[in-house]
Amino acid sequence: MANEQYKTGEKAPESGNYKVDQLVNGNSSTDNSEINLSEGDQFPPSPGENEAAYWVKA
Repeated sequence: MANEQYKTGEKAPESGNYKVDQLVNGNSSTDNSEINLSEGDQFPPSPGENEAAYWVKA
């Protein structure tokens, strides 16, 4: 089953750890850091590149 992606600016559907899957501009992300969000928190830009990103549950 594929991981559902969440875009920068969307709200987290559930609490947990998330990691960057890829950047919205289509580039790969070299950022391997994980963030912890609570349900309803907004997904931030990629911590490493500071660009809009697609996030997946870690």
